[in-house]
Amino acid sequence: MTQQLLNPEELLNPDEIVTELDISHLVIEDDTPVDNIQSEKQQRLLVEPLYSSKVLLPPFLATANVGLFYKLKGEPIVPDVMLSLGVQCAEDFSQRRNRSYFVWEFGKMPEVCIEIVSNSEGDEVALSAKSQQKHKSHAKKDIYVQIGVSYYVVFDPLRQIQGQTDMRDALLRVWTIASGRYIELTPNTGITEVGQSVWLETVGLGLTLWEGQFEEAMTRPWLRWCDRQGHVIPTGAERADAEQLRADTERLQADAERLRADAERLRAERLAERLRAMGVNPDDV
Repeated sequence: MTQQLLNPEELLNPDEIVTELDISHLVIEDDTPVDNIQSEKQQRLLVEPLYSSKVLLPPFLATANVGLFYKLKGEPIVPDVMLSLGVQCAEDFSQRRNRSYFVWEFGKMPEVCIEIVSNSEGDEVALSAKSQQKHKSHAKKDIYVQIGVSYYVVFDPLRQIQGQTDMRDALLRVWTIASGRYIELTPNTGITEVGQSVWLETVGLGLTLWEGQFEEAMTRPWLRWCDRQGHVIPTGAERADAEQLRADTERLQADAERLRADAERLRAERLAERLRAMGVNPDDV
């Protein structure tokens, strides 16, 4: 007797079939400001150039201070900046499932998560004393490697966690996953000086320490995206300034060329007048 195969859906009560995950219990936004001015500026400096410079093929998502939900129960981790390639935002932000980075919605982990250190209690590479008192078990670095984020970046511009085992005296350290654990891409000493950079191969971009002015007259060290040669990826404003400078330079060069031409013409006219005064036809010379 031939056995009749069952449709898998017949094994389920139609009322039990899950078509959408219930995320009503998850806090996706608490409207609590947590960043200082320097960190907020740094976040924008890492996000805006990726969109205005068009150095990455779309689609991609670059965000600042958005929750990364990697499990259905429990709190998310919130990187200061994250970059995920090959994904795009849904059109309808009125739906809760479209307003944060839910791994099950996007279908993948982000490639890069960046933490910008603003104090000694952020748990970027090791648990702080306060976190240990609260019986926390994992630093952010431990979580990122466990969930499979390809590149983890820690930038310590204010030197808040210098001396910690994984940071030591570096301003910037970058790790990448290999065989389920993080190995460091930056040198043993980390990146300590302006102009040094590290290349993220699977992203096609690098990160570098850059010193300059961003939205203010003060010169500070900043973390910037860069190309393979270490040249920073410009912001939209920097690109516009460079284009304006190029246009102004071309205009000045054109003005200078016109002045040279006018001077040559005047010189020729004066010479012709002198020759005529001497009774010589300039055309015969």
